Amino acid sequence: MSAPNKSYDPVEVEALKPEEIERMRDEALAAFAAADSLDALHEAKVAHTGPASPLALANREIGALPPHAKADAGKRVGQARGAVNKGLAARQTELEAERDARVLVEEAVDVTLPYDRVPAGARHPLTTMMERVADVFVAMGYEIAEGPEAEAEWFNFDALNFLPDHPARQMQDTFFVQGPEGTEESGSGVVLRTHTSPVQARALLDRELPVYIVCPGRVFRTDELDATHTPVFHQIELLAVDEGLTMADLKGTLDHMVQALFGADMKTRLRPNYFPFTEPSAEMDMLCYVCKGESVGNPDRPCRTCSSEGWIELGGCGMVNPRVLTACGVDPEKYSGFAFGFGIERMLMFRHNVEDMRDMVEGDVRFTRPFGMEI
Repeated sequence: MSAPNKSYDPVEVEALKPEEIERMRDEALAAFAAADSLDALHEAKVAHTGPASPLALANREIGALPPHAKADAGKRVGQARGAVNKGLAARQTELEAERDARVLVEEAVDVTLPYDRVPAGARHPLTTMMERVADVFVAMGYEIAEGPEAEAEWFNFDALNFLPDHPARQMQDTFFVQGPEGTEESGSGVVLRTHTSPVQARALLDRELPVYIVCPGRVFRTDELDATHTPVFHQIELLAVDEGLTMADLKGTLDHMVQALFGADMKTRLRPNYFPFTEPSAEMDMLCYVCKGESVGNPDRPCRTCSSEGWIELGGCGMVNPRVLTACGVDPEKYSGFAFGFGIERMLMFRHNVEDMRDMVEGDVRFTRPFGMEI
């Protein structure tokens, strides 16, 4: 092995010549000055300060020099690299300042502008009311049950003790789904359900006894759309079938419902009525929540809500007809049940003094917004 070359002149190494090192430095500074963005500056940084940059390659040559020549070459290369790094930092500071100033202009936000130029929507009060009523019964241990809106006639009528000649089965009350070509409209055996009671029949067939369900949903009847009628409306219905249920259980359940919805001092009363699917049947009235009955016989204090009658009619109820239980495979000698139902639109009109039902279906946010966004 030969000894180190003591007479080696570093000036003879092309990359370490003073003029060459100055050229590398000046090219780097010129590239930094020409960069017009931070991305362009990053590319120049990699080219002139990275591992493959000219000054980095020149620095590697120093290791091959004899000891007495390394100090002078290292000083020249170090000064050049220091100047390059200083120029890079200065240019980066300038470009960052330009970027920040541009962002302040381009992304400026006028905090004085109105924040609500696009008004928020509102939850429909019918949805809120249905869920509020359903929550009352869910808290009592009832389950939510649902069924199809296009329903078989058997579930909609026959299972509920509607005789074949019952007026409700005629065209003036029911939407019949078109049957196969060449048959009558009722030939398909499918109708748009006229009430939520078919869900009761389905629940008795599908569930194990005892059954405690509440059925909210949309129903259809061939009514004209006016201030108090609509062909598409909403009902909520309750069914309880168990051993030993009586009208007293029904009355207690109704009292709890109106007290939960209208106040602890509210009362209900039952008036005899007739429904095919309940026996005995009754019409349920609620004490007027506005006048509490004090407007009756009192001309000095009339009440628009109850027309000074003291009571508000809510819906029908009664004990489940044994024929309905039999049709659904339930032994009426062992089990009894009660049911009731009412229209959500009607309750909404009473509760909030809504005078025209058409306001509920026109989709005007000015009607729904005052009810708030309760969930």
